[in-house]
Amino acid sequence: MGEKSIDRRRVLILGGAAVGAAGAAMVGCGSSGGSAAAPSSASSSGAVSTGTGQCVLMSNATQGPYYLDGALVRKNIAEGKKGVPLTVRLTVQDTTESCAPVPGAAVEIWHCDAWGYYSGWTTANPGGKAPAESEDKSGADDKTYLRGYQIADEDGVVEFTTIFPGWYTPRVTHIHLKVHTGGQTADGSYEGGKVNYTGQLFFDDKYGEAVYALSPYAQHTGTPTKLADDMVYPGGGARDGLMTVTGDTTQGYTGTLTLGIDPDAESGGGGAPGGVGQPPSGAPGEGHAP
Repeated sequence: MGEKSIDRRRVLILGGAAVGAAGAAMVGCGSSGGSAAAPSSASSSGAVSTGTGQCVLMSNATQGPYYLDGALVRKNIAEGKKGVPLTVRLTVQDTTESCAPVPGAAVEIWHCDAWGYYSGWTTANPGGKAPAESEDKSGADDKTYLRGYQIADEDGVVEFTTIFPGWYTPRVTHIHLKVHTGGQTADGSYEGGKVNYTGQLFFDDKYGEAVYALSPYAQHTGTPTKLADDMVYPGGGARDGLMTVTGDTTQGYTGTLTLGIDPDAESGGGGAPGGVGQPPSGAPGEGHAP
């Protein structure tokens, strides 16, 4: 199948995948870390004014078909994958309790590697021209790399050590995210409870532009999607998952965001065509989902 046909099929597969402002299970609490400030009083958008800060309802986003159950509870999810170091630091707060911390919340993230491949789906074509995932010599487990849980401490904080994600057509650089409560760790993973939020984390374009000029990212050639052109990112800044990022390509980056959840809410997770937790229909390499 020609590249133009593959691109057209990919767009058709993904055409209905984006979830904009639909769903309201999570809020971002205003802070000096760059989260969006809310109006000073409650509104139809779900904004809540509290004694400890302003909280504004965030939109859920599609889970996409590359989710896998059973991710490990661990801080370092890179498994030796090469790339620019990235620390992801998130603070989980309960907006029904004046943005109090949510100790014990389980935050789960997953994202693609420097060439645009996800563990578990290493034959899916990332678009452009990239080495086959089989050429990766990191020794990472192709079923588990770049996936993991962390359990929030008494201040509601979790921190992951990973690499800056690569890109794939037609999505902008992003990290998938879920927040769970009510479950427990078991057999190295997290079980039970419910998902309070499903979303994605984003970066300003300038960080990807700097990173993708470097090895191993530069081995994936093509045109990465810009934030303004992404089919999932709604454009609302921190309230839609845009992280505050510090650092550089030499020392690595740190991305932070303050998140707020309603522990009584439950997110269905959304999904791209092809089914939640399933790859798009068709032969391997013919599509890549959100």
